Amino acid sequence: MPSDGPHRQTPLADRHLQLGAKMTPFAGWEMPLDYGSVVAEHDAVRTSCGIFDLSHLGMFTVTGDGVPALQYAFTNDIERLSTGRAHYTLCCDDDGGVVDDLLVYHLEWGYLVICNAANLDAVRASVAEGPGSPDIADHNGRYVCIAVQGPQSPRVALSAGLDVHGMAFLDCRSLAVPTTGPAASTTQSADGLGGGVLARSGYTGERGYELVVPAERGGDLWDRLLAADGVEPAGLGARDLLRLEMGYPLHGHELHTGITPAEAGVWFAVATDTGFRGAEAVRKAKQEPRTRRLRGLRATARGVPRADQIVRAGDREVGRTTSGSFSPTVGAGIALAYVDADVALDDDVVIDVRGRDLPAVVVRPPFVDADPRD
Repeated sequence: MPSDGPHRQTPLADRHLQLGAKMTPFAGWEMPLDYGSVVAEHDAVRTSCGIFDLSHLGMFTVTGDGVPALQYAFTNDIERLSTGRAHYTLCCDDDGGVVDDLLVYHLEWGYLVICNAANLDAVRASVAEGPGSPDIADHNGRYVCIAVQGPQSPRVALSAGLDVHGMAFLDCRSLAVPTTGPAASTTQSADGLGGGVLARSGYTGERGYELVVPAERGGDLWDRLLAADGVEPAGLGARDLLRLEMGYPLHGHELHTGITPAEAGVWFAVATDTGFRGAEAVRKAKQEPRTRRLRGLRATARGVPRADQIVRAGDREVGRTTSGSFSPTVGAGIALAYVDADVALDDDVVIDVRGRDLPAVVVRPPFVDADPRD
């Protein structure tokens, strides 16, 4: 049951409890950790379809003269983001550290920003500090965000009345959500976010969609999605395991203000000539010899690595893990770790798992054969 503390509940909280979810505090919200089995929920996403409540994520819209402010706040080139497309980007501080990683969606009425819940205030402040006169509106609590993820996600979305035909990876469109009847239609929203947003995006590595809809329609949409054959509700535990198998960084683990984009391997999200906040420091860090790199570690013996465990090569400490778990897909323990730059792919290392040496090999993620673009 949810605690009596100050944590917020999403508009779908009652449905999670009815499904037997184990609730946990997360970034100021009460969220479903799992519905009985993290592994079963993980397997549903990899083989069929799982749905996630992501309504805790930070959501705000930017309209009016918003492009200069977004270009200042984020590392990717907002001017090259065409209508109907989304991109992954970073928010950096003046020293080039990563404040957050996020997605920006360009719709016909403006931009939707979805960031990590704990970093909403910092991300929004970076946009507000930029040039121009952006109109910024928060939508947390007023909208529901549902992720539909897995190889059967197109069938499931269509069965729930969502028109996903012809959508490529990172396409997005405005959405009018029906409560019953035929496929949803795209519509221009007079009031910004309006009827919602449909995007082909996600954080699992599988084909999937993310839906942002008004809170009063979110429960009905959740129910219709869950009614499709082969669908399972999935919680934060499965989502974290799925992203780890893909090697996707998580803010607070692989990303934080002490890490630069080059170290984290997310340089693809940086356009250095756009004048974003911290650009000079980011460029300088890229040009300097790298002392550490984010790598994958795959255990070669039985054992489960976790975050913040020492990694050694021989008698030398070469780094620390940032995330770790047992991968049902790989059938072995896996981890992400920042290790010394001279540690090469295929090198043998050991992870200190509570005083026991767990042998592992250095690999390049992803750990699994999955691609959301398929």
